[in-house]
Amino acid sequence: MKFTFWLSLFIVFYTFLGYGILLYFLIKVRRAIKGKRAIPEVDFQDLPSCTLVIAAYNEEGFIREKISNTLQLAYPEGKLDILFVTDGSNDKTPDIINEFPQLKLLHRSERSGKIAAVHRAVEQVHTEVIVFTDANTYLNKDALINICRHYADPNVGAVAGEKRVMAGEEADASAAGEGFYWKYESTLKKWDSELYSVVGAAGELFSVRKNLYQPVSKDAILDDFMISMLIAEKGYRIIYEPEAYASETASADVSEELKRKVRIAAGGIQSIIWLKSLFNIFKYGTLSFQYVSHRVLRWTITPFLLILALILNILIAFQPAELLFQHLLVAQVLFYVMAFIGYLFEKKNLRIKILFIPYYFCVMNYAVLAGIIRYFRKQQSAVWEKAKRKE
Repeated sequence: MKFTFWLSLFIVFYTFLGYGILLYFLIKVRRAIKGKRAIPEVDFQDLPSCTLVIAAYNEEGFIREKISNTLQLAYPEGKLDILFVTDGSNDKTPDIINEFPQLKLLHRSERSGKIAAVHRAVEQVHTEVIVFTDANTYLNKDALINICRHYADPNVGAVAGEKRVMAGEEADASAAGEGFYWKYESTLKKWDSELYSVVGAAGELFSVRKNLYQPVSKDAILDDFMISMLIAEKGYRIIYEPEAYASETASADVSEELKRKVRIAAGGIQSIIWLKSLFNIFKYGTLSFQYVSHRVLRWTITPFLLILALILNILIAFQPAELLFQHLLVAQVLFYVMAFIGYLFEKKNLRIKILFIPYYFCVMNYAVLAGIIRYFRKQQSAVWEKAKRKE
């Protein structure tokens, strides 16, 4: 029991903190041997031609702000196309987009899901680079420049931007927890990118070389992750560019964030099954190491090991002369008590930030368990259900 307990605790620690620590030291070693990776210097007019693809579904309340933000993006004249696809939208979203002649619009009345809309949009793209972004995010002015400069390196097949969650001092558990999580994730992605490659991209902002784009199944739950990882599977790097960022408000509350996380977890299991070839470390080397460490452990065994570690800790602690395990049990219980108090305070709209992180951590791991169950019960649709966002 003790061996299993320590092994479980080690894997949990490695998944959430240990990998980051190891990554930090690997980066230091790499810099000492090869120097820091340089960002390509590309003249403004020499940037590749680019199409910005925005899939929007019933976004009439936000679409004018999105269009205004999009038209302010810096890029060489004549090298940028902006394409909105609004399949299934039955509000005024397509009509509002049509007010702007500089924008291209694809619209169908039937809703086939986001990935089907994206595939249809890509068929109309004739530029070297495609940049995808969500309709409910704001991009910084130089986002496209900072992304597309990386394609001067022929080994780069995709570039992921940074997701930023707007959470102020008044943030509740969902906003504060999500904001902290994405800050930590961004740090890991910077180090992943410098070591070799980011492990997948998020749909808020990412790009690919047009000639490397491979349509994924309409049943793909995490289409953005799959599209980028299929490019990595071909031997190209995915770069992380924190100076290209998409800002969005946090989920309206923890229930909405949980709905989103459960969907991501179900998609994670699906992606692991579909990308099983990446477990071959003899073929993919560093990419396999990063993939298992950063994604697979989180999306598979770690939530189960959290439960196992608690059960084993209880069994061992109640045996005679096990003072260390008794202290560890107290620490575990305190952590979960803090999470539960965070849950109660969230319900009463009380904000004590020290409780948000344990609460959000437990929500995340519960979402993985729920997502695994939902996927294997075939209850998770690939059609995206929008999470409600804070105003």
